[in-house]
Amino acid sequence: MQPSEAVPRVVVGVDGSPSSYAALRWADRYARTVGGVVEAIHVWDTPSATGFSGPAVDPDFDLQQARERFAEELGAVFPDERPPGFKDVLVEGDPSEALIRASEGADVLVVGRRGRGAFARAMLGSVSQRCAQHAACPVVVVRQEKDPVH
Repeated sequence: MQPSEAVPRVVVGVDGSPSSYAALRWADRYARTVGGVVEAIHVWDTPSATGFSGPAVDPDFDLQQARERFAEELGAVFPDERPPGFKDVLVEGDPSEALIRASEGADVLVVGRRGRGAFARAMLGSVSQRCAQHAACPVVVVRQEKDPVH
C-alpha cells in the first residue's frame, strides 16, 4: 500500500445476535485480508425517548447498560484482544440510520442477516435490508454460523 492510500475501513453492525457475531468475525477476516481496520457499531435507544408507554428511564443508566452489553458482545467474539486498529463505536438512535451514516467513506458495510429486533424471524432483517438498499458502499449480509459464540 502506498503511503498516500487510505486504510480500508470495514464497518460492521453488532447487536448481540448470532448473525451479528458472524458478521463481526467476517469483517475481521476481510479487514486482515485487505489491510484494513474494523469499525464495530452498536446502536442503542433509550426506551423513554420514544414515548410515554413505560416508566421513566434514566438515559445515563441506559448508556451504561449499552456500554456493558457492547463490551460483552465484543468479548464473546474477541476473548483475548481486539484486532489491530479496531474501533468500537456506540451510537444512540435507529440502527439502520446509524449504519447507513457510518457507511459513508467505508469500503464495505457488514451486517448480520437477522438481528434481535421484532423482525428476527424474517428471511432478511429490516436493518440489513435497509442498509443493503441505502448504504453509501457495498454491503455484505452474513448469515449465522453453526456455533454462534466461537
